[in-house]
Amino acid sequence: MKKNKKIRIFSIILIIGLLLSPNLMNSAQAAEVKSGSVSIPITTGLTGSGNAAKTFYLDPPSGVNVAAIKAGTFKYSGNNSLVGAISVENGKIKVTLKGNEKVETFNVTGMDGNDPEKVFKSTPGNSIWRYADGRRWQINDYNQDRGVNTSKNVNATDFNTPSDEPPKTTVATKSDPVSPSQATWFRDNVNTIPYSNIIQSSIKLVPMALQGDKGQVGQKNGKFIITYQVPSGQYTPEQPSDTFDKGIWVIGRLYYIILPYYFTAEAKMTSYSYAGTVNFDYALPDQVILNASATLIEPNPNPAKMTGDKVAVKINVKGELLAYTDTSNISEWAFYAREKEIAVADMKKEYSKVLTAGKDFDFSIPASKLVGKDNYKQDYAIKVVVRFKNPVQTKAGPISSLEAGPEISAGVYKKDPPGDLFPPNPNPPAKPEGKPPIARISAPKYVKAGDDMMVYGGASSDPDGYITDYSWGTQGAQGGIGNTARGYIWYTRDDVGQTFPIGLTVVDNDGQIGSTSTEVTVIEPKPAAILNISGTLKQNRKTTLMNISQSPTRFPLVPSKTQISISAVSGGTNADIKYSGTLADFQSKDILFKSPGKYKATIYVENTLGYSDRSELIFDIVPDELPFAYFGMPGKVYRDPSNGNKAVVSIDDMSFTKDKDPLIRRIWEYRYDSNNNGSFADESWARFNEENRTRLNLELYEVGKYEIRLTVLEEFGQPTIEEFVTEDDRKRINSDSTQNLIERIVEVENRAPEVDWDL
Repeated sequence: MKKNKKIRIFSIILIIGLLLSPNLMNSAQAAEVKSGSVSIPITTGLTGSGNAAKTFYLDPPSGVNVAAIKAGTFKYSGNNSLVGAISVENGKIKVTLKGNEKVETFNVTGMDGNDPEKVFKSTPGNSIWRYADGRRWQINDYNQDRGVNTSKNVNATDFNTPSDEPPKTTVATKSDPVSPSQATWFRDNVNTIPYSNIIQSSIKLVPMALQGDKGQVGQKNGKFIITYQVPSGQYTPEQPSDTFDKGIWVIGRLYYIILPYYFTAEAKMTSYSYAGTVNFDYALPDQVILNASATLIEPNPNPAKMTGDKVAVKINVKGELLAYTDTSNISEWAFYAREKEIAVADMKKEYSKVLTAGKDFDFSIPASKLVGKDNYKQDYAIKVVVRFKNPVQTKAGPISSLEAGPEISAGVYKKDPPGDLFPPNPNPPAKPEGKPPIARISAPKYVKAGDDMMVYGGASSDPDGYITDYSWGTQGAQGGIGNTARGYIWYTRDDVGQTFPIGLTVVDNDGQIGSTSTEVTVIEPKPAAILNISGTLKQNRKTTLMNISQSPTRFPLVPSKTQISISAVSGGTNADIKYSGTLADFQSKDILFKSPGKYKATIYVENTLGYSDRSELIFDIVPDELPFAYFGMPGKVYRDPSNGNKAVVSIDDMSFTKDKDPLIRRIWEYRYDSNNNGSFADESWARFNEENRTRLNLELYEVGKYEIRLTVLEEFGQPTIEEFVTEDDRKRINSDSTQNLIERIVEVENRAPEVDWDL
């Protein structure tokens, strides 16, 4: 007994010692700190001295608040050189890198002026003159062999005097293009390249189709030689030479054609590339709090007197996230409201990535609720849910969503005064001394000029009653807020840079008051260029690019100024990007990518004040994985005399797709080693089933070895755009590529005869 007691005492001491161990305490503390990282977009081929160093503003990983990142833990991993220190600026991780240099050769185009789409246009032509007799025409031509202009006389073919048109004649003319040094050289329709970087021997002159006329365009000695037919579609009057006929019927015309053209070349330049990762440590938050509130907008006052067949009820439901700032990780807000005794709720959603969101719900209290009653109180159950795209890591564990559910009531009555909505207490307690209300203002700290800003006082409260009046002070603001819990104000462009006070005084049912104030600073009315992409980011699947750019209410975006482009960064090419129509101003555009890789969408927007913004969205299109063909069967089977001497091979398909795309077709084949030489290469395949069956029997008659082959075909498991895909885009594979030959061979034998030794 004594020995056991000592053991128990020792165990208790050991446990206490472990609990107080500094290593364990440090381990518990370390569990509250995690390591995070964010990748710098792989950027290659940047040219120009302005790209020798580049600053990146990186969004922290979803679920990580930049305020929680521990100072001094930033580290850059990569081949670039770090310039200065990594820091946090405006909610993003700021890192400046020196570009890795590389001398590269780029394809460039020479265009007319600063517009990468504007080609040069030449208007060469031929002089055609009508003689004084009104019936003959002198037609000037260009002899490209001799390099001189010639002329010939032809008779009119119409029956008018004077003739209206010269006879149709094929002529030639020449045109001297501008010097390539006068062109503006573009790379990728974006970056301009100095002419000094152009490789002169690579310059080529590229003619385009004639505009408005048919003809042939050639080149000789650096000049365009155009063969076309006169009369052409356009001409200008021309004065014949002094040596030409004189008379009232003499006229001169310069028939011309329009030839667009541009240059191509190669340019040798120093390019800069960037890549790498920023690593850091961050502290997990204690918790994330959802504050939910419900404000009765109507009836006002509450309770309301029933004067018709119903009383309208409007409830504003609001949710606010506290101790959380990562708006990019917010998936959606959901708001629910219902009459308390009814199980089904009205539901509204908000998909904006905001920390505070709200919705209005409309109900009504019908007059039938007052039958046999002097008053009636309707209770409403409210629920606010916020869902996160990625679980938020907190000390208490991961949080995927939060919800909160306040309640609110609205009342009606028949007679004045309304009285209480609740049955009177026969022994009411003495009324406590009135306590003053508490005024609370919810308003942003910054607002763009011209934008509507909601100012909310509905969180004000009274500890022993209710709020009866709201009085607002909105110095310098446009618009105004009446005696209500909320309203909208805005500021002019002239107010940019100024800070204005907002004051609120509330009065409760005892006549006591409470006041508070806040400030708002007016900032420039810049728009925000925002692109978002949804759908399945996978090869040959439909994705949707959405333009959700914003601008202050009174200075909207100019649609004609919006510029959107999509380009391949790595892996794919621009030819792999498929969509219908153009990338002019749009709200959403369905796009399909033929090849996996990294792609970039850019957007430029401008509002009516001329303020602009540009942003880019880089995303990855993952490959469509090949399926995996695999099946199981016995290695040897026997012919059965009782079943027509057939051997039955039971086959079970175990094929699958790595990316969960459905297998829609299975083609089963076999071939027989007819000459028993151990090789199937000289045998033909015979198809025995293509019904997409995963379990089947194959009946064989001949003794020997058979090779089985399975081909599986998959269908897109997600929406696609049919006009851009073909059957060849549906992945397929056969078991030759995925299964060992020995597993695909079955041998048919005769079963040995049974011998009875009984006498």
